[in-house]
Amino acid sequence: MNIEKNTLAKIDRAPQTLRDMVQDRMRTAIIEGHFAPGERLVERPLCEQLGVSRTVIRETIRFLEAEGLVDIIPNRGPIVAKMDWQLARQIYEIRRQLEGSAAATCALSHDAEFANNLTSALREIQARLGDTTWSNLLQATTQFYELIFAQADHTVAWEIVQRLNGRISRLRALTLAAKDRARPGISHMTEIHRAILSTNPVAARQAVHAHIDDAATTAQRFLAATPEGGARDA
Repeated sequence: MNIEKNTLAKIDRAPQTLRDMVQDRMRTAIIEGHFAPGERLVERPLCEQLGVSRTVIRETIRFLEAEGLVDIIPNRGPIVAKMDWQLARQIYEIRRQLEGSAAATCALSHDAEFANNLTSALREIQARLGDTTWSNLLQATTQFYELIFAQADHTVAWEIVQRLNGRISRLRALTLAAKDRARPGISHMTEIHRAILSTNPVAARQAVHAHIDDAATTAQRFLAATPEGGARDA
């Protein structure tokens, strides 16, 4: 007896666990400013709001602490981490080096499939610019850079970026909201896209540096004015 076997559909993405969903919800709330920098994260209200156990909340807080989004203060408990220019400057310096190198390497070697994927990622960012929340735009931006690091085969560098991703996202939310940037962020990313697909590594690195320098200047100006942070602290 011959039994025809059906091909199983590929799972593009593993389903999220409850812990993953709570982490995403809490991370987004911090990045979007629903929890102010320095604000205490009290377990009972969080359990009631999210409908989960204290164990899940505690695991989430430990996870967000590892991302640099939460600080555990003795005799006070977890609070939303604050950001100052000294810390932000270090993050921008790391990004400048790692993203510039990845973009230059990527410009030297890529195929038509990558070019199409990078173009699609840029269009997704453009489509998300009008969203009322930051989460989709930040995810689209992360995807754009992930493609570049993957094509460059800079896997260790991407791991470093991922460990900083929570704080990078806070800074991105800040600079994306700013009205006084020298150039809009999407303009810089379009230039990065153009330089890479033009196979010009020098221009690709310079485009990344210009983007980071502009964002850093905006963040420094904001953090100098409000060192303790506000609803859009980064």
